[in-house]
Amino acid sequence: MSSENLPQTPEQQGRKPRVAVVFGGRSSEHAISVVTAGAVLRSIDRSKYEVLPIGITTDGRWALTADEPARMAIADRRLPSVEELAESEDGAVVLSVDPASRQVVYTEPGAVPKALGEVDVVFPVLHGPYGEDGTLQGLLELSGIPYVGSGVLASAVGQDKDYMKRVFTSFGLSVGPYVTIRPREWEADRDAATARILDFAAEHGWPLFVKPARAGSSIGITKVDDASGLEAAVKEARRHDPKIIVEALLRGREIECGVLEFEDGPRASVPAEIPPVSSHDFYDFEAKYIDSASGIVPAPLTPEQTAEVQRLAIEAFEAASCEGLVRADFFLTEDGDFVINEINTMPGFTPISMYPLMWEKTGIAYPELVDRLIQAALRRSTGLR
Repeated sequence: MSSENLPQTPEQQGRKPRVAVVFGGRSSEHAISVVTAGAVLRSIDRSKYEVLPIGITTDGRWALTADEPARMAIADRRLPSVEELAESEDGAVVLSVDPASRQVVYTEPGAVPKALGEVDVVFPVLHGPYGEDGTLQGLLELSGIPYVGSGVLASAVGQDKDYMKRVFTSFGLSVGPYVTIRPREWEADRDAATARILDFAAEHGWPLFVKPARAGSSIGITKVDDASGLEAAVKEARRHDPKIIVEALLRGREIECGVLEFEDGPRASVPAEIPPVSSHDFYDFEAKYIDSASGIVPAPLTPEQTAEVQRLAIEAFEAASCEGLVRADFFLTEDGDFVINEINTMPGFTPISMYPLMWEKTGIAYPELVDRLIQAALRRSTGLR
């Protein structure tokens, strides 16, 4: 593409950069994405940016939504949705796939399409499949619109716990014991697949954690204490993803660390510790978002342990070719070793989420964190890089 066909910068057009905050989506993490969007919208500096909220409904429609962060919170244990925020029941937002345009158009049945102007950067706060897994990132690459966070490959790797662990292992990072059951394997011979899980349990012991391979926010996870609970756990995990992963229990402390990309490269935040939640078997969805269980920030670690987990978090960021931000989750085992559990390429940004809390304790408040992520995306081009 010749330079004269490239979109003009906002500065060349004499206006503020326009940020499209895209949220909701088709995954089981829809509501948490809405909550995250509310917090981001509340914190974007409106004197510096124009903002366009775009919600994706649970059936995949891109909807123009009200810019009302107060309606995006969890209230009385009730989860919000894009359907409640959409300005129309059938209107749709459409992104141009012409990199020379970046135009956003709003359409309604029987009406003339309405141009909403150009978008300079997308802040995609979707979690889970159809948003955090590289699918949305691929669309934005085709559209030539810069976006916050990792690209297609890193987003896909960060979503799939099976391939994530394979990548980490190839880079020398320690992961816990696990076994993956793929869709065709389960559908072809579930008795044989179950036998594989039971053999894994015989080697590593109970309890086991049965998880959707490509989900987050602790949705669909079951702690299984013996073989009698296995069938129900697999059914629950497969309700969210036909590919499942079974992990052995790692005894130790849960430690998290944030990574943020600066002009000179990625840096790590102070780490946090997720203490055991007495009212829950583990740090599940309800503990995180409904009962608002909180972590300890900074984590009570020695200076040497803090430095080590920060180093490993940056190694995980680099191993998966991440960009922008990552939350890396570890276990500090009873032997004193850090074992990486997973990364989140678009961690939660709710008011109680650990990623912004860790950076706040590191010295970067929420509004500055949001601004840094937008500025990093504006500096980065789409395409191969």
